[in-house]
Amino acid sequence: MLKCRSVWNKLAPLTKVSSNVCRHNGRRTGLTNFRIPPCAPAAHMSTGPRGGGRENQLYAALVGAVTITVGILSYRHLKEDARRYQDRIDEIESRTSKGIVKQESAPIQSEPPDVEAIETEVVPEPEPSAEPTAEPQLEPPAEPEPETPSAPSDAEATPPSDTTETPSAAAEAVVESAPEEVAEAPAAPAVEEGGADTVPAPHKVPSHTPYLLIGGGTASFAAARSIRARDPGAKVLIVTEETDLPYMRPPLSKELWFSDDPSVTETLRFKQWNGKERSIYFQPASFYISPEDLDSAENGGVAVLTDKKVVHMDVRGNKVKLDDDTEISYGKCLIATGGVPRNLQVIDRAGEEVTSRTTLFRKIDDFRSLDKVSRNVKSITIIGGGFMGSELACALGRRTNESDLEVIQMFPEKGNMGKVLPEYLSNWTTEKVKKEGVKVVSEALVKSVTFKDDKLQIQLKDGRLVKTDHIVAAVGLEPNVDLAKSAGMEVDSDFGGYRVNAELQARSNIWVAGDAACFYDIRLGRRRVEHHDHAVVSGRLAGENMTGANKPYWHQSMFWSDLGPDVGYEAIGIVDSSLPTVGVFAKATSKDTPKAATEKSGTGIRSESETEDTATSPVASSSSSTPTVEQHKDDYGKGVIFYLRDKVVVGIILWNVFNRMPIARKIIKDGEEHADLNEVAKLFNIHED
Repeated sequence: MLKCRSVWNKLAPLTKVSSNVCRHNGRRTGLTNFRIPPCAPAAHMSTGPRGGGRENQLYAALVGAVTITVGILSYRHLKEDARRYQDRIDEIESRTSKGIVKQESAPIQSEPPDVEAIETEVVPEPEPSAEPTAEPQLEPPAEPEPETPSAPSDAEATPPSDTTETPSAAAEAVVESAPEEVAEAPAAPAVEEGGADTVPAPHKVPSHTPYLLIGGGTASFAAARSIRARDPGAKVLIVTEETDLPYMRPPLSKELWFSDDPSVTETLRFKQWNGKERSIYFQPASFYISPEDLDSAENGGVAVLTDKKVVHMDVRGNKVKLDDDTEISYGKCLIATGGVPRNLQVIDRAGEEVTSRTTLFRKIDDFRSLDKVSRNVKSITIIGGGFMGSELACALGRRTNESDLEVIQMFPEKGNMGKVLPEYLSNWTTEKVKKEGVKVVSEALVKSVTFKDDKLQIQLKDGRLVKTDHIVAAVGLEPNVDLAKSAGMEVDSDFGGYRVNAELQARSNIWVAGDAACFYDIRLGRRRVEHHDHAVVSGRLAGENMTGANKPYWHQSMFWSDLGPDVGYEAIGIVDSSLPTVGVFAKATSKDTPKAATEKSGTGIRSESETEDTATSPVASSSSSTPTVEQHKDDYGKGVIFYLRDKVVVGIILWNVFNRMPIARKIIKDGEEHADLNEVAKLFNIHED
């Protein structure tokens, strides 16, 4: 018995260890199978005769055998765990090495990729056993590059104004600098099939960018140029859903339709009213750098990532997710998503046969599509009497002289531009549109649209029926605020768009510009504007503020519309036909047309010619004749229309009066009551020959 006990004392520690291992493995097995392992009865020593016996020896041998067996099993189990662990480590290291090799073998990489780039490559691995990758490491905004011998291009070196009140001319210069140079730039090497000046795809997406601009329109381009002007070493990434590089939208409904070039839909080059030719693109492809080279660009640059949509914003993590699940972190972000054309509900609900024969006009593809349609159908009906609808009606109406195309324009108002112009001027404009070859259907409320006998049948609420081959819905724009929910940003319930402060800021490092911004106007209250000049100036200011300028948005943006080369108008402020108006008109001359105005100024976009000097020292007309409010349509050659609210001018339209917008801007900015608006009209020199 003593011998047995001595053996037991030696084996007890090992038995205890093996027992713990068994309990541990048993508990783990039980938890894995969602049940608790049964408890084995405890073993007890025999109480045989004193001095020991055969039973004690057998018991000791049994205990020893069990202990050895448990030890062997434990050793094998631990060894197997170690082997599986090592295999897992080897697998992960092998996968990471493969990602590194893939990065280093890429021909566009001029230096070893950083850790973020490696992690980005690991994400797309299809293996189900892949470990989840880490979130992209957030970086602070890139510091401006030190001065180097390599200077930025002339197009990027435009210095911003140091004053708070930046003139519109300077704003336009940022976007429209040297249009002749752009027109003469050799675009052929960069033009893909179809004539689009696009960036080759697919791209390697940078994992981080100091400046991220969401949207590829005018506001984004203006912001990019402004950022580069203040920070020449800045790295800017523009993400756009479109396949095209940034371009101006006004020519899509204006000058492009009057081009004599049969390949204009491919080249997208047009003659301005001043006779000079240029491209619709702000800059050729050579102006930009590829997204792949953005990280390694020593002097920074502007890159455009086309055919990509931002679907989610993480404002706390300073990153966005694209529609292909790629994530990009940013230092500062601009939302310039613009808007999408509205459609009539009766068309949306009408079915595929109707919607496939309806154009919502907004992009380059819409211009190409409508141009093709206009050459292959007999009748086109434009629904809408606003800026876009009237411009397209006049443009297509010109083609009725060359073919048997029928162009119809219908709108719910009594006259063309009825929501903007006073009734007498709206009626005059309607007659002008008719002379362009357009059939006008006024006071038209659409009840239903059907497709029958190879024709679209538009049933109006008053019983009239209009048959046509194709519809163009030009009924307004809906601001694109898809990111509001994920970004936690406020959308204005009255005007739509993201609500921003005076600096166009929505969050601590997020700005909004262009059509999607709902801003507070210190003179006219909260507003949202959908015009080119606003996109230019708000984008430019947002870019400045992203680099630390902290300037408020004070600018009264203007907009313009042309009914062909002979009739045009420029407007500023709130122009609403429901407001009281006062019109002062004079007889027009051959110099009072959009064509003559651009020939005189040498610009294609009329607002380019604005100067703040004109506004600060207006000169009254020396004519002795006293302007009066005319009431006869034959006398509406040129003039000024004032829109009043509480006896204060809140909006002005210059009718065939050009290069006087700074004066109108100053009148609204002053916000004073005027006893005699005839005297105010003298400031515009409308009676000069």
